[in-house]
Order: sequence, then structure tokens, then C-alpha cells
Amino acid sequence: MLVNANEILRDGKVIQFNINNLEWTKWILEECNRLHNNVILGVSSNAIKYMGGPNVVALMVKGLLMDLDIRIKVCLHLDHGKDINICKECIDAGFTSVMFDGSLMELNDNISITKEVKEYASLFNVTVEGEVGVIGGELPSISLVKRYVDETSVDMVAVALGTVHGYGHMDIDWSLLDEVQKEIDVPLVLHGGSGISNDVLRLFVDKGIAKININTDLQSAFSKAIRNFLETNSDVYDPRKIIGFGEKALKKEVSSKLSVLDGR
Repeated sequence: MLVNANEILRDGKVIQFNINNLEWTKWILEECNRLHNNVILGVSSNAIKYMGGPNVVALMVKGLLMDLDIRIKVCLHLDHGKDINICKECIDAGFTSVMFDGSLMELNDNISITKEVKEYASLFNVTVEGEVGVIGGELPSISLVKRYVDETSVDMVAVALGTVHGYGHMDIDWSLLDEVQKEIDVPLVLHGGSGISNDVLRLFVDKGIAKININTDLQSAFSKAIRNFLETNSDVYDPRKIIGFGEKALKKEVSSKLSVLDGR
């Protein structure tokens, strides 16, 4: 069932797995359905362009939900939308959640455009995520986070805590997370969840993170499996067989990350 992020977060904490093609979407849905875990499918603007556009992505997900008989709750979420136009395009196409990322803007501009996105999204029962501070860069003050959340009425907020996108050096500010968790009422989102051990991810969950975003760890597991396959199967040319060899590795990584939520 396709729902917005609020519907999923009411049931508990959740992992957002980013999708990059049909196969990833299918495999993530199958594994989450098998384990009875609701899921947020995140799609970056570049991934949307790669797959053909917002309508292609939305129709693909809706088709897979029907044909695979997916019984869990699924949210289709624009990840890091950089302007109001891509947010509106995704909403119009049938996405159930969008992120406006104005983290590199002046705070007033970030607030102003986030409010516009929220106003439009509310017409379609679509949830909105915002970002304060810069992931992999400057961390925000608690007063800045409070002002942003209060003035925008976002449904969830990503606060820069010292993690990074992809793999790289992290310097996590646990005290900032503790302070934000106490002062902010909306669900907190962790960007840059890849490259972090499951034990540390569990600590994030224990300290109040409601949504963890995972992409690079899936990319790494998938690409390693494909490389290993091609090294010993250079005569295989069917793309279905080549890409399909990544299924087991990707599903294993999905299952591992989901274990963070239930202590497996």
C-alpha cells in the first residue's frame, strides 16, 4: 500500500532505502515484504532522471506493488529535492513524500521555500522533509533547528550531525542529537547512514532517530557482487543474468540494515 511518511512513522521507526533502477526497487520491496517491515523508497533527482522521470518512477513503484502483491506500507519519497519545481513534479506524478533540501541557502530562503513546498504538498496529503545544517559540513545550532521546524511545519527534519554522504570521515555530535531530540517534536532523519556499523545505527535509533537513509552501502554490496560475477563469467552477455547476480547481495544488505530496527 502506497502511503505518506507519516503513515509509516506512526507504526515505528523506518529505514529509507534509495532506489536506482527497476531491479533494486523490486528486490527491496520483496525483502521488506518478506520481513514485514514497512519501507520508504528514496529517489534522488539524478536517479529520477536516470530512470526517465518522476512519472516513470511513480508508475513503476505502483505497478510493482500490485504485481508483487506487496502487503506492507510503502512510501515513495523524493530525496534531496533542490528546488520547488522538482518537488511539485514528483507530487504531481504520485510521490507520497518529498524532501526539499535548502541546506545550502540562507536560513530565511530555506524556510520560505520549504513553506511553499509544504503548502503545495498539503493539498495532496504528501509529507515534507526538510534539512538544517549541511550533511558532511556545518552543523546547526539548536535555536536554528527550532526556528526552522516551527516556521515551516515540516513533517520530519534532517539535522546535520557529523555524518557524510557516501563513505568518508565522520565526527558525530552526539550532544547535538540529544539536545535536538529533547527540543524537537517532529521525527528526526539521519542522512549518511552508510558506512556506519549496525551497533552505532542502533544507538542513533535509541537516541531518537526515526528514519535512517541508506544508499551507498547498497551500491557497494551490489557492485561488488556484479564485479565478482563478471570476473569468472566473462562470456555472459544477458543483462538480466549480470544484473540479477546482485540480487542476493543487495537483499542481504537490506536485511542487515532492517535488523537495526528490531534488534536482530
